[in-house]
Amino acid sequence: MNKIILFDLDGTLIDSTEAILESFHHSLHLHGGKTDVNDTMITSQIGHPLEVMFAEVGVENAMIDAHVAAYKLYYREISRQKTILLPQAIEAVREASMFARLGIVTTKTGLYSQELMEHFDLMHYFEVLVGREHVENPKPHPEPIWTALEKMSGEKSTAWMIGDTRLDIEAAKNAGIEWVAVTSGYDNQEQLLTLTDIIKPNVLEAVRYIAKRG
Repeated sequence: MNKIILFDLDGTLIDSTEAILESFHHSLHLHGGKTDVNDTMITSQIGHPLEVMFAEVGVENAMIDAHVAAYKLYYREISRQKTILLPQAIEAVREASMFARLGIVTTKTGLYSQELMEHFDLMHYFEVLVGREHVENPKPHPEPIWTALEKMSGEKSTAWMIGDTRLDIEAAKNAGIEWVAVTSGYDNQEQLLTLTDIIKPNVLEAVRYIAKRG
């Protein structure tokens, strides 16, 4: 199997929106901070690192680390109960494993992401999982993709990225690998079209597209 497929998580394989929103509001409440942050403000930033998300909703720089720490503690407690696999995610991973080596590249905390994928009994399909703590520069920087490929001893010429946001597509372009965007997550088709016209409705269709490519 020469091909490598790297998957994003949120909006690509899983939907943890409820857990993200609840954890975000918990952190804001715990630190007695902003009360004018709504769900739309939060979901529009999903895919970015937590420190960026909190900064974008107006949390002062001096308090961002405390907010991130509170978020992570709470998220770990609730994530498995309030995260679901997206439709056809299991089928996509199984089909992909028949012709490619698999990895995960996410901006989520890697430890918690691995626990989630083990909870869903899918982690054994993946050779690597690169999370936020494993790199200095998150997506759209190419470092997370390069890190995954290095761990897999993989070549850029054989690698693909599947993701639901412009951050994923930018990261793939910056890393010099192929990509497929999906509309199952947080960026809509119009937003994705600003970077690519290789867009599929879900991860299973993305995997099947890659399978047909030489």
